[in-house]
Amino acid sequence: PGRVRVAVRLRPRNTEERMADADFADCVELQPELKRLKLRRNNWDSDTYEFDEVLTEFASQKRVYEVVAKPVVESVLDGYNGTVMAYGQTGTGKTFTLGQLGEEDISDRGIMVRSMEDILANTSTETDSVTVSYLQLYMETLQDLLNPANDNIPIVEDPKTGDVSLLGATLVEIKDQQSFLELLRVGEAHRIAANTKLNAESSRSHAILMVHVKRSVVDSEDVVSTENNDASRLTKLSKPVIRKSKLVVVDLAGSERIHKSGSEGHMLEEAKSINLSLSALGKCINALAENNAHVPFRDSKLTRLLRDSFGGTARTSLIVTIGPSPRHRGETSSTVLFGQRAMKVENMLKIKEEFDYKSLSRRLEVQLDNLIAENERQQKAFEDEIERINLEAQCRISEVERKFADALEKERLKCQMEYMESVKQLEQKLVSNEERHGNNCFVDGCREGPRQSSVDEVVEIKMLFENECNRRKAVEAEVEHLKYLMGKHTQREAGGDAEVIKVHSVLGDETNQKKKLEEEIIILRSQLLQLNFEAEQMRRCLGSESSVNASSAMDSSMSHVRHSQLKETGNGQKASVAALFEQVGLQKILSFLESDDPNVRIHAVKVVANLAAEEVNQKSIVEAGALTSLLMLLRRYEDETVHRVAAGAIANLAMNEANQELIMAEGGITLLSMTASDAEEPQTLRMVAGAIANLCGNDKILMKLRSQGGIKALLGIVRCGHPDVLSQVARGIANFAKCESRASSQGMKSGRSFLIEDGALPWIVQNANNEAVPIRRHTELALCHMAQHEVNAKDMISGGALWELVRISRDCTREDIRNLARRTLNTILPFKSELRRLRIDC
Repeated sequence: PGRVRVAVRLRPRNTEERMADADFADCVELQPELKRLKLRRNNWDSDTYEFDEVLTEFASQKRVYEVVAKPVVESVLDGYNGTVMAYGQTGTGKTFTLGQLGEEDISDRGIMVRSMEDILANTSTETDSVTVSYLQLYMETLQDLLNPANDNIPIVEDPKTGDVSLLGATLVEIKDQQSFLELLRVGEAHRIAANTKLNAESSRSHAILMVHVKRSVVDSEDVVSTENNDASRLTKLSKPVIRKSKLVVVDLAGSERIHKSGSEGHMLEEAKSINLSLSALGKCINALAENNAHVPFRDSKLTRLLRDSFGGTARTSLIVTIGPSPRHRGETSSTVLFGQRAMKVENMLKIKEEFDYKSLSRRLEVQLDNLIAENERQQKAFEDEIERINLEAQCRISEVERKFADALEKERLKCQMEYMESVKQLEQKLVSNEERHGNNCFVDGCREGPRQSSVDEVVEIKMLFENECNRRKAVEAEVEHLKYLMGKHTQREAGGDAEVIKVHSVLGDETNQKKKLEEEIIILRSQLLQLNFEAEQMRRCLGSESSVNASSAMDSSMSHVRHSQLKETGNGQKASVAALFEQVGLQKILSFLESDDPNVRIHAVKVVANLAAEEVNQKSIVEAGALTSLLMLLRRYEDETVHRVAAGAIANLAMNEANQELIMAEGGITLLSMTASDAEEPQTLRMVAGAIANLCGNDKILMKLRSQGGIKALLGIVRCGHPDVLSQVARGIANFAKCESRASSQGMKSGRSFLIEDGALPWIVQNANNEAVPIRRHTELALCHMAQHEVNAKDMISGGALWELVRISRDCTREDIRNLARRTLNTILPFKSELRRLRIDC
């Protein structure tokens, strides 16, 4: 008889426990000299348990082997079966205790390695044999770790003896320690593990190492002869005896509580299977400890495999591993109680010897016949499976060909319907044009009214302008006369002071009146420019309508006339602005920006904006301080008209790279962001977005623009939803993506795109297939530039950008963008891998 020997081993605190439980004491207290363990209930009370061995966190691997496994190994060498098993919560060191190879530190070798060292040291390679099987019990399926293809090994029990055998398991003969270590490496590589909250490499299966030892032993019998009362000892050699024994080393998967390990999905199913098999093992040990008549060994494959280890004929040592953390006191208590119950299990050890060679030969012949039959069955099953796969493949090919033909026919019908619909629409347009051609007379009669009214308005404004100019000349003459009088009066003696003061007063009034007149002149000139522009627009509209109904010869002549008129009108408008610039002076115009009269201020801003639209004027405007005045208007006034026109002027100035750094230096991006957050009108938002988009195209101010909120300001503007506004936003994002891509290629920037970090990717993906051509073109270009850098690939794949890139590479109307998308998909490894996984050709 032999009781199951149980040892307990405490794992030291890991890094996480040292930080999280720094203020708490360990939940266990070991007394190795008394072979006792105290499990604290609270700060005042604790439970005491006794074991065969108590191993502290400082116990070496060699000491653990000597007190736990070495007695079992010695029994195996004597011909008895033996079992060494580790049980405990996940992450408490079971695999370290049993399966550590000790490649980096030889002192870390586990029980498996040290057991084989002793077995090989006490056996002969000539007369003895040592074979090894390495298995794992995963999800109630017994799998071969040395041959992963053998993933469902049956368990066969001898009905007479109850011995368990595993048909089909790989048996490897071991000659030296190095081959055994290589075998363990292969098995560990195929063993299933996963990362959980409790253990970075949590075993998801029970590992079972079976070492079969056959030793040839020559027994001798002492025969006593009593003839002639002569006591003499005669020695007689007996038949050779083969002792067959088996060492089973079981590394159980750790028990775990789902809410602590965080297992989910497939890992949750693994945890359930592990806990069920451990629960079945616990029920068997409880039944054995209480001497029940029925022991439920058949509830689990694990208990069927360990039937000989608990209540059978093997010498069994169990090591229970626990952790010190008070957070896991419940799991520690459950492990300790499991060990206590296992100590009550009694085994009856039996030596395994064979003498009948004929029986052995017959059994080998039967086994050979069974293997041959099994091989034939497997061969037949293999041929049937091949035939089934071929039939299935042919059916699938036929189905795919049928579906392809149906899809091709549907596409042909669809194209035919679209072609007929297009022909129908063209016929309707032709009829409409013919009807419009018949109504030309009515249209021509209706044109004269608007044209005459526009001409009258222009003539009236010109007369007002001439009157104001005459009034200004008269006032200037009167001012000169007053200056003359003032100079004359200064030469007079005392008594003339009152008259001088009066002249000064009159002069001041005249100056104020002159200032008001100048402001009115500016307003009238601005209105004149606006009316000229509107009149030209009316002429252009009427000219385009008349050209539709004219003959081909008339079309050519009218086109030439209209071209000349447009050219003259554009030149006239530029000349009017230039004339205004020369007559009034830039400083005078800028001074009106600070006028108290809102109308004067608005018209002055419009004049500056018109001047800024011409590149030749921009340098003088900036040098005169117009940029600072425009930014001041954004900061000081809340009038949205002022904001719109000022933002448009800043956008014009921002087209020049020399002005962009000056705008950033004076806080322009911050003011534009504030204006965008307060504005509601689409035109104002379009001007602000255009200004920011121009700034996004400068590599030098890229970082500063992003840090001051330029990208977030653009994303805030998209709330408007107007196509013109969204087009400017898309242009700004495309400019930023292009500059950022260039900076990354030159090594000036690393890490993810700022557009991804600021949350622009969802909007870009959403509008990459927008109906508006400018929005679609800019967003497609932005996606291609972002995709050129592998660091952005993961976010783009998860954000749905990969599908848009595939669409761009196939359907984009611009060849350069289409080629850029195709080249990116074929060169960036994450995109290639994902496309290969999805089976998409690009």
